[in-house]
Amino acid sequence: MSPHPIIAMWSHPRSMSTAIERIMRERGDLDCLHEPFMYDYYVHRQVRRMPHFDVQKDHPTSYGAIRDMILERAEKGPVFFKDMSYYVMPHLLDDSDFAGRLTNVFLVRDPIASIPSYHKLDPDLTLEEIGLEAQAVHFDALEAGGDIPPVISAEDVRADTEGVIGALWQRIGLPHVARAFEWQREAPKDWAQVGGWHGDVSSAKGIRPISGEEIAAQQRKFDALAEKAPHLRGYLDHHRPFHRHLAARALRPREVM
Repeated sequence: MSPHPIIAMWSHPRSMSTAIERIMRERGDLDCLHEPFMYDYYVHRQVRRMPHFDVQKDHPTSYGAIRDMILERAEKGPVFFKDMSYYVMPHLLDDSDFAGRLTNVFLVRDPIASIPSYHKLDPDLTLEEIGLEAQAVHFDALEAGGDIPPVISAEDVRADTEGVIGALWQRIGLPHVARAFEWQREAPKDWAQVGGWHGDVSSAKGIRPISGEEIAAQQRKFDALAEKAPHLRGYLDHHRPFHRHLAARALRPREVM
């Protein structure tokens, strides 16, 4: 019997990753985990304190223990988890057995939108926590090893949710499940540990389309914020090349049958 797949979606904060996770949960055929490796970064190694994080005492905290928990759950059925590359880089790349079990997916969003959204919840965010640099390093290392993971863009998902996610599912070998795009289930219980981060998506019933006015407003919102927090311009300038690098690889929507 072949091992069950482990699908890992590597994202960055405020990239719409929780909404994509919600779609994957609504499929009903995947055991889904919400950022399990944040426990290694924020609890075990204590790189810094994460606000709005209610630590669950029974959750494994070290990288090895979290990895083993994922592998154990994958013995029972297919697993999906979403996480941040900066939680696991570079030690994931040294763990060839586990890395070889993963079906990797990358999600990116324009940092001009993700940075203000993150800053609103955590004004002390660090350059590393913007997350796109670690994603690019992660992606490039996988590509150099012969694995070229699919990339999806948050803006593309909002423009054509079922088309882009359908293309992703086709790429990674999942059947199309139309009901996953209209959320009927209650918000997952394991989101409660980081409830302050996911208020909108917890109550939403699907992903809403993006408008031209919203895109234009993102620049104005960032400029206004950068007047008060000038260092964020440096964060943006640093991460934009990494975003462009990954976004250029983004999947195109497929025709939905």
